[in-house]
Amino acid sequence: MAAPITPNSNTTQGINPKNNLKPGYISRGRKSLEPEHRLNEKITAKEIRLVGDNVEQGIYAIDVALSIAEEQELDLVEISPNAVPPVCKVVDYKKFLFEQKKKKKELKANSQKQEVKEIRFGPNTDEHDFEFKLKHAEKFLADGNKVRAFVFFKGRAIVYKERGELLLLQFAQKLAEIGKVEQLPKLEGKKMFLLVAPKSKTGK
Repeated sequence: MAAPITPNSNTTQGINPKNNLKPGYISRGRKSLEPEHRLNEKITAKEIRLVGDNVEQGIYAIDVALSIAEEQELDLVEISPNAVPPVCKVVDYKKFLFEQKKKKKELKANSQKQEVKEIRFGPNTDEHDFEFKLKHAEKFLADGNKVRAFVFFKGRAIVYKERGELLLLQFAQKLAEIGKVEQLPKLEGKKMFLLVAPKSKTGK
């Protein structure tokens, strides 16, 4: 008959011998995923620059900084590992990650790729067609895109380049409230171009 198994004292008490830290500090139900930053006892520097709310900023020995974070039941997060000494922040790490993610999302939204929309005219464009294309340009600018308007001179129509220039200048004038001219009418081959960019909201 097999001998009875002797219960291990650590097993019966539900204690992990590798995790004997104070309750509420460092490991507070956090998932066992590799963190994006060095945290708490994972910080290897012996001396760090401490920042954060409700702390006296300055240079501290790592054990002192860990004690400060522990007293507030927060984490010590290495936010600038390449600084000398490394910069660490006393903060709730979950909240810190949430704020970082929020900032990245805002930056991404503000840096959406700006497109250049083209609008083509002829030197003899009539008023109806002009107004129709003007509305398209207003929408493009309102969406944050640039407008590259050009007059195409087909064949002998190049003799009407002055007419094309006046048309583009009138076009720019009509868009003056929401757009700013980045390039005045310029002839390149058989095309005369005008570039208009949207005005910033603060620049209105």
